[in-house]
Amino acid sequence: MPEYVNWLRHASPYINAHRDCTFVVMLPGDGVEHPNFGNIVHDLVLLHSLGVRLVLVHGSRPQIETRLAARGLTPHYHHGMRITDAATLECVIDAVGQLRIAIEARLSMDMASSPMQGSRLRVASGNLVTARPIGVLEGVDYHHTGEVRRVDRKGINRLLDERSIVLLSPLGYSPTGEIFNLACEDVATRAAIELAADKLLLFGADLGLIDENGRLVRELRPQQVPAHLQRLGSNYQAELLDAAAEACRGGVARSHIVSYAEDGALLTELFTRDGGGTLVAQEQFEIVREAAIEDVGGLLDLISPLEEQGILVRRSREVLEREIEQFSVVEREGMIIACAALYQIADSDAGELACLAVNPEYRHGGRGDELLERIETRARDQGLKTLFVLTTRTAHWFRERGFVPSSVERLPSARASLYNYQRNSKIFEKTL
Repeated sequence: MPEYVNWLRHASPYINAHRDCTFVVMLPGDGVEHPNFGNIVHDLVLLHSLGVRLVLVHGSRPQIETRLAARGLTPHYHHGMRITDAATLECVIDAVGQLRIAIEARLSMDMASSPMQGSRLRVASGNLVTARPIGVLEGVDYHHTGEVRRVDRKGINRLLDERSIVLLSPLGYSPTGEIFNLACEDVATRAAIELAADKLLLFGADLGLIDENGRLVRELRPQQVPAHLQRLGSNYQAELLDAAAEACRGGVARSHIVSYAEDGALLTELFTRDGGGTLVAQEQFEIVREAAIEDVGGLLDLISPLEEQGILVRRSREVLEREIEQFSVVEREGMIIACAALYQIADSDAGELACLAVNPEYRHGGRGDELLERIETRARDQGLKTLFVLTTRTAHWFRERGFVPSSVERLPSARASLYNYQRNSKIFEKTL
């Protein structure tokens, strides 16, 4: 099967799920300057064509620095925030204005020689962000540096209803006509919260949040963020992570951190089950729970290949429907990726662990251990004293987890009478 066919089939649930959703996308000035910017534009156009309501927030820090240097001005910061005096504000307005026009031009281009050739977009921007001055902090006057006071929710939604891409710049206006330089992260976060956006997507230089061992952290709860912020100190990755957590605490269901340097990072994050960046979400991305009748189809998809290989005993849909209450499952983004069942053996205080299966793509992630713990807890809750398991291929896995070799003679009579000598399964038991 061609790879793209398989990818499209796996992406189709996300295509349906994202239609008519509101995404706020934050792209820093470094991302606009990066050679991959053209690919990001193509991906944004593709999202728009799939029915996603897009609000794009752009930054301008490196562009401002370039203009300051050209005028011989020294940039000044306090606690990581730019101090915007009158001369600096001129550079900010110049940089933001040119950048906004350049982005509008890119979004207006006919995507010749691209998958989106012939697309026609409308880009809308304006005085959609009201700001106020930060003022004086710790004796430091920030002058024209401000923070978001209000986002014109009704105005933005009206533009989105008209199928426009809304472009927000890091500038805000006060009711008295003043202009303030804003952090694009602040604009994006407040816009996502006030619009009740479905997602906030934050572009950074890295794939996402990188842990102390150099590995990508794929998923976080907002309450886990402070520990990472303490480790990161003051850097841009910390700013992105803080913005993602703040959006989630403000009611945004999911915030994503992805790379502006990685071609296709946005699409990978949105249209694959594992994504390619870091997800910060209130709800669990992956849960262990008891199975329900709606899970029968997913269970069949999971266990059928293992039944074909002779690893598991065959179970028909009717059997699964009848025995569904015996199953526990691991669900990831609506897909059943692992399962196990507990059968109480009649006339005994023993149970059988059966049909332990993990999708091959998700092995080595501890899901088998999670399910084993779940089954053991359920068995104890039912007053069972011994847990048996019959296996043909995974004997060592069970032995490493406290199961000891057993025999047909040790099985309660109700189960021993059903033993299939042709399969010749090895029998193990564990005292609970």
